[in-house]
Amino acid sequence: MAKVIIAEKPSVAKNIAEALNIKTRKDGYFEGEDYLVTWAFGHLLQLYDAKDYDESMKGWEFSKFPFIPDNFKYKIKSDSLNRNIVDKGAEKQLRIIKSLIDRENVDGVISATDFDREGQVIADELFIYFNEEKPVYRLLLNEWTPDEVKKGMAALKPNEEMQSLQDAGIGRQWADWVIGINLTSVATLRYKFEDVKLLNIGRVLLPTLKIIYDRDKEIREFVATTYHKLNVTFKTQNNEEYDGMYYETKNVEGEEKLDEKFDEKDYLKNIAKALEGKSAEVVEKQTEKKKEYPPYLFNLSNLQGYVTSKYKGWTSDKVLKVAQSLYEKKLITYPRTASIVLEESLVDRTKKVLETLKRGLPYEGEIKFAKTKRIFDNSKVESHSAIVPTYIIPKGLSPDETIVYKAVKNRFIMQFMPIAEFEETKITSKVYDEKIKGVFVSKGKVQIVEGWRKVEKIETKDTILPLVMEKEMVDVVGTKVNTVTKKPPKYHSEKTLLRVMETCGKSIGKEVSNDEDDDENTSPETQEETSEELMKAILSGFSIGTPATRAETIKKLKDIGYITTKGKNLTCTELGTTMVEMFPVRELFDLEYTGRLEKTLSDIEKGLVKKETFINHICEFTKSSVEAIKNDTSMLSKIKVELPEGTESVGNCPICGNPVIEGSKGFGCCNWKNGCKYTIWKNDKYIESMGKTVTKEMVELLLKNGKVGFRNLKSKKGNTFAAYLRYEKDEATGYFNWKLEFI
Repeated sequence: MAKVIIAEKPSVAKNIAEALNIKTRKDGYFEGEDYLVTWAFGHLLQLYDAKDYDESMKGWEFSKFPFIPDNFKYKIKSDSLNRNIVDKGAEKQLRIIKSLIDRENVDGVISATDFDREGQVIADELFIYFNEEKPVYRLLLNEWTPDEVKKGMAALKPNEEMQSLQDAGIGRQWADWVIGINLTSVATLRYKFEDVKLLNIGRVLLPTLKIIYDRDKEIREFVATTYHKLNVTFKTQNNEEYDGMYYETKNVEGEEKLDEKFDEKDYLKNIAKALEGKSAEVVEKQTEKKKEYPPYLFNLSNLQGYVTSKYKGWTSDKVLKVAQSLYEKKLITYPRTASIVLEESLVDRTKKVLETLKRGLPYEGEIKFAKTKRIFDNSKVESHSAIVPTYIIPKGLSPDETIVYKAVKNRFIMQFMPIAEFEETKITSKVYDEKIKGVFVSKGKVQIVEGWRKVEKIETKDTILPLVMEKEMVDVVGTKVNTVTKKPPKYHSEKTLLRVMETCGKSIGKEVSNDEDDDENTSPETQEETSEELMKAILSGFSIGTPATRAETIKKLKDIGYITTKGKNLTCTELGTTMVEMFPVRELFDLEYTGRLEKTLSDIEKGLVKKETFINHICEFTKSSVEAIKNDTSMLSKIKVELPEGTESVGNCPICGNPVIEGSKGFGCCNWKNGCKYTIWKNDKYIESMGKTVTKEMVELLLKNGKVGFRNLKSKKGNTFAAYLRYEKDEATGYFNWKLEFI
C-alpha cells in the first residue's frame, strides 16, 4: 500500500522526493513505490464570495449588510487576473491530488505543508473540500534537508492532533473574511473619495496604519528645544590632551543626579571664563572590563529589520520572499518564526551545521561550539526555533539570496565566537573654585577582544584616555560651549515598524521605535533586558499580525494608498490620514484591542480558547461596526457635490458644506445620496406650534449665522416673546432639534 504526501509547493515536493529517493516525475506529482508526492501552490481554495451564498449580493447595498453566512464554504480559487473565472492551474492540480488519494492502493494521506497556522489550513481545507475519509497524518519539519525529511517521516503524527492549530488558522481566515467583506463594502458605499474605488478595511491593516500616523503626528507637532553643554580640554604633565564634559548635580524628574544639559548659555560661558588658567585635580578614576555578547539569532522581524536598514531598496516583503526561497532550497530553516533561540533538542544538529560551515573561515580556530541558554532554551521557543543555516553548502545563489543567506549565516557563526571585551575608563576631575560647583567627566573605551565582531568586521570607535592617576593635577587648556537642538522623532522605517508590530507598541527595554541603530550597537545590558521583555511579549502572542503576515500588511498599505515611502521612511498619505482621523470604528485603530485579538488566536492554537467563542465575538463586533459606519457623517465634508441643474443654493450644509436646496416639502442637503441627512421640513411642527412657518429667508439666515431671530413667537399659554432659534444635532440620537435662546 502507498501514501500520498501533499507539500505546500512544487520545490518542497521535489526536496521530499529526493530525500525518499523517488525519481519518477509525472504531471503534477512524483511517483514511488511507497509514496506519491504531490503539491499545492499555496492555497488552491478560497472562501466563497458573498455573491456565491446569495446572488443578490452582486450589487452592494447598505440594506444587505452586515452579511454573515451560517456556514463558511470553500471553492477553487479565482484567477488572479479575472476574479470571475476559476484559476485553471489550481483546478487541474486539485483533480490530480484527488485522483491520487482515490487510488485503491492508497491507504492514507500525509500533510507536509509548512508547520504553522497557515500551512495547516492549506492542507486541511483540501480535506474539508474533498470530505476526505482516508486517514491523514502530519509531517512536522523545520527544514527540508534529506536528514530531517527522513527523521520526520519516522515520526508522523495523526492530523487530529493538529486540531487546535487548524482552529486558529480557520478562525483567523473566517474572522478576516467577516470583517473585510462587511466593513470594506459598507465603508466604500458610505465614503466616496476622488480616485478611490475601494476602501480596504482590515483587522491588521488599520492598527498598523495608526502606528505610522502617530509617528507622523509626533513629528508634525514637535516643538524644537535647545540646551547647552560645556566641553573642556585638559593637558597632562606629559603634554597629552583629553576632553571632559561639565556636570552638575540637579533634581531631574524628582531624583538628584549629575546632568550635563543646561538651559542658560551665559551660565556656562561664565564658568568657562572662570576656568581660564585653572588646573583640575583627578578626584576619581574607574576602570572596568565589560563583555559584549553578540546579538541574538534572527527571527523573521529582526532579519527583515536588519536587511532593510542595511541595504537600499529592500522591503520586508522582499526579505521574506528571498528567505522563503532559501528555505525551499534547503539552505536555511523555517523563516516565519518569532523565536530568537533554538530548541534544546537541536544541539547535535546545530553542532553538525557549525562544523560544516566554519571550515575555511579566516577565524575558524576561534569558533567553538557551546551549549548555552543564550542559544538553546525551550522556554523561549514558540512553535519554531530561530532562523539558522542548514548543513548544506549553497551553490549558485543570486545576489539577493547571497545577502540574506550571509546575514543568517553570520548571525549564526557569531554565537560561537569569543565574547567581545572592552575596557571602559571614567575619569572625574574637579576645579576648586566657588564659581565652579560641578565636576568634569571624561570617558574612554578600548576594545581588548574583538571576538564575534570579526564576523562582520564591525568596527568600534575607541576613545583612548591618557594614563593619569588619582590626585594628579591637569591644566585647563581649552573650553567650548556647545548648543544642542533636540531633534524630532524619526519617521518609521520598515525596521522600526516591524518592532512595534511585534510587541503591539509596548516599549521594550529602551525606546526601540525611534532607534535606527543596529542591534550590534546596543549595550550588552540593554540587549539582554530588551530581549527578555521582547520574548515575553512575543511568546504571549500579543502582537499585530504574525511573522508571516506583517510584511504583506506593510506592502498592502502601500498598494492601496494609505501610506507611501520616502527613501527608507514610511509616512501616511492624505487618504491614510483621513481614515485614521475620521473612520468611526475606533477599536480597529486600538493596538491593545488588536493585540488581544491576535493573542486570542494564539490561545486557540494552544487549546485555551474555543474557535466558536472568537468567531462569535468577531460577528458581534462586525454587526455593531457596520451600524456605526452606516450612521457616520464625519467624512461627508470630504465629498463635494455640484449644485443640481436648475436649482438655487440657500446656503451651505453645516454637516458637510455642500449646497442646501429647496424642495417641495422642505430644505435639504444635495449630498443626501451619500448619506447627509440635513433637512428642515416646511411643515415643521415645532415652528408651527409657535405661530411661524419655515420660509426660504428663514433658512438662509439660519445657514449663514447659525441662528435665526423671531419676534412675536407664541408660547403654549398664549404669551408672545422674542427668541433666537438654533437647529442643532443631538449626538446621542443623530437627529436635529430646535434650541431656543431668549432675546
